Amino acid sequence: MGDYARGGGGGGAAAEPLLKRARYRPNCPGCRVDRRKEEREGLPVTELCCMWLVTICSSLPIQYVFPFLYFMIRDLNIAKEEEDIGFYAGFVGASYMLGRALTSVMWGVVADKYGRKPVLVTTLFSVIIFNTLFGLSSSYWMALTTRGLLGLLSGMLGPMKAYASEVCRKEHSHLALSLMSSSRGIGLIVGPAIGGYLAQPADKYPGIFSVNSIFGRFLYFLPCLCISLLAIAAVIACFWLPETLHKHTEDTMLNSSTEAVEEPCSDLNAEQSGSGCLSLFTNWPLMSTITVYCIFSLQDMAYAEVFSLWAVSDRKYGGLSFSSQDVGSVLSISGLLLLIYQILIYPLVANSIDPITLVRAIALLTIPLLSSYPFMPALSGSILQLALNCASFLKNSFSVTTMTVFNILMNDAVSQDLRASANGLSVTLMSIFKTIAPAVAGVIFSWAQRRQTAPFLPGDHLVFFMLNVFTVIGLMLTFRPFYARNGTSNH
Repeated sequence: MGDYARGGGGGGAAAEPLLKRARYRPNCPGCRVDRRKEEREGLPVTELCCMWLVTICSSLPIQYVFPFLYFMIRDLNIAKEEEDIGFYAGFVGASYMLGRALTSVMWGVVADKYGRKPVLVTTLFSVIIFNTLFGLSSSYWMALTTRGLLGLLSGMLGPMKAYASEVCRKEHSHLALSLMSSSRGIGLIVGPAIGGYLAQPADKYPGIFSVNSIFGRFLYFLPCLCISLLAIAAVIACFWLPETLHKHTEDTMLNSSTEAVEEPCSDLNAEQSGSGCLSLFTNWPLMSTITVYCIFSLQDMAYAEVFSLWAVSDRKYGGLSFSSQDVGSVLSISGLLLLIYQILIYPLVANSIDPITLVRAIALLTIPLLSSYPFMPALSGSILQLALNCASFLKNSFSVTTMTVFNILMNDAVSQDLRASANGLSVTLMSIFKTIAPAVAGVIFSWAQRRQTAPFLPGDHLVFFMLNVFTVIGLMLTFRPFYARNGTSNH
């Protein structure tokens, strides 16, 4: 390194490439990634494909249990009355999010200190172990414990957001984060399909699975096993993911090149360098972004809860009288269109519109979109299918775009050494909001069912009106004096 520094100290054009090489330290994995980004202008296709698989494996365990959770609790014989099944199922369903909320900040700190890749691998191993044990649960408490431990060890989301912005060149960061968001969305759609079709295989597919086999004795093991096998493939894919964290603190460069050396390696803000993770709470551009992010996350989670309840409810209550297969078809079509949108359309939109302006425009478009849902029961046949699929796709694309923009803004608000911690903090707060959202949405939906003849906001009009209330709150918080945007970029 000393030869590079001495070469950079001389004049002439030959000094420039030497100085560029002097900026990077050969033993630092983050420097190697930065150098590769500088030398290679194209997309890191291998890394993006591996990230896509890893992110899907982290999102599949979130909701794949819900199609069979009611029956699993029933078969574990914990509920004395049938009416109590929902009570016990609620704790199992919430234990994952609660566990994730408790440890997301810790995993972010670990990722900032030891690297992003160890946290990713740890999360995948937790999916392999505890997801498999959940499928083999022989008691309610075993199911509750394994589900909670899976959430406690699911530290991938925050570090993965940081990783996505670090492994690509700045002009490709939107695509990387949008791919991550779409893979999570696809995982949340494919997960319930896996749970619904593969649970109780000995009853559904007796010609393939014997009642005396392990799948006949553990009726909910097959969907868990399939996800665990996919997680094994993701662990193997991690071998192709480079570490992006800079692992050096000493300065071995000469003073003449100190400025060039420190730029790609530390990239610290003066106000953050001294106080570490505590500076996150005094970083108002970050905290205001996280707050708005949580509001829109709450609205999105509440919509997901309301959409399923509304679609399967009877038409006399303002619903669509859909079956679970009908709902699955709508979600599957939305997921496919969402993937196409994220790859082909979103990068063009993101590069041409200011991020916060894009969020405001989406919020304004969301209001009439949500207001149209209560009128859809008046439709039928192919017109209803077309309207519902279009509305579902637009709502999901709006949500993913908003979440992607806020992920980028959060990464821009902090230096690299605090990026995973910042994302861990956002995941913690977001998980708390997402724990509250389904309960609040369920209460409002139940109340709305009894207000079919109310003179103001009858029936489901009330439900979608309340969703729009949160949309308006989020929109208002994107303006000053509440919202503050960081003036410098930390890529």
